Amino acid sequence: MNRTYRAVQVTQPGKLEVVERTLVEPSFGQVRIKVEACGVCHTDALTVEGGMPGQTYPRVPGHEAIGTIEAVGPGVQGWKTGQRVGVGYMGGHCGYCKSCRRGDFVNCQNQPISGVHSDGGYAEMIIAQASGLAAIPDDLLPTEAAPLLCAGLTTFNGLRNSKARPGDLVAIQGVGGLGHLGIQFARQMGFQVAAIARGPEKESLARKLGAHHYIDSNAQDPVAALQALGGARLIVATAAISKSMSPLLGGLAPCGELVVAGAGGNDPIEVNPVPLLFGMRSIAGTMTGSSIDAEDTLFFSSQQGVRPMIETVPLASAAEAYQRMMRNEARFRIVLVP
Repeated sequence: MNRTYRAVQVTQPGKLEVVERTLVEPSFGQVRIKVEACGVCHTDALTVEGGMPGQTYPRVPGHEAIGTIEAVGPGVQGWKTGQRVGVGYMGGHCGYCKSCRRGDFVNCQNQPISGVHSDGGYAEMIIAQASGLAAIPDDLLPTEAAPLLCAGLTTFNGLRNSKARPGDLVAIQGVGGLGHLGIQFARQMGFQVAAIARGPEKESLARKLGAHHYIDSNAQDPVAALQALGGARLIVATAAISKSMSPLLGGLAPCGELVVAGAGGNDPIEVNPVPLLFGMRSIAGTMTGSSIDAEDTLFFSSQQGVRPMIETVPLASAAEAYQRMMRNEARFRIVLVP
């Protein structure tokens, strides 16, 4: 066995470089995974640009890693070598904090974040906590599964944890990295789906993905359009522009929810309290999910034919791929392949 592996690490904020590292053995409660694919996500900027307080370098980014277990550390139960697994943003949980003791692993107070607190998937190998692993269905390709661990999981959980029920009108704001998956999930969950985006050019894609209605926010008022359809029980806001989210509250039906799945920029969401009070509407956030949530996402995608739109890039070109993603040039998810 080769005792070294290639990785793309951040040596200082904004600088990515390909390096050769010595292979390490997994410690207690860990496994070593041979990486077959890793998605490039906007959240990787926390590591690459130094956006996380206390970030130390060098650090390998990446929290959408798919591969095969090649070594199991002591104390690991339920996982074996040769098994296909994925590691998402939530790299596991401590098991002893108050949140964990209540079964709320997503809000673990000692949450290890893949690619931030430990080296991530921009590499040929990753060491991961067994508590952060998700099993991969046999019919999902590694490159298909990778984006589902973050973009897929975020929209999947935002939909299934909402108050909306099959048949309700659900709007997906944005037809991009998160939105193109949110539309598919919403359709397969049995919702009446409205896609909201800017310009007419995305209508055909939105309808192909499963949208029953398309609202061009450049040509019409999304609030009026949603109310003409009876009001949305749920709006999932995936476009990371706060100003575009602010007016959407008025498009909700009484007791409807605006669930925020995307974040970007420094502008706050401005809220008119009137729709909140009169109609008891609400605003909430959705934050990826636990490893079993990721597994649910993957198996639902496998069974219902939900797939991300991807382009693959060699691991050695990770720096270029990251910059393209940051310039919003990805259509819609870039996946690194070692």
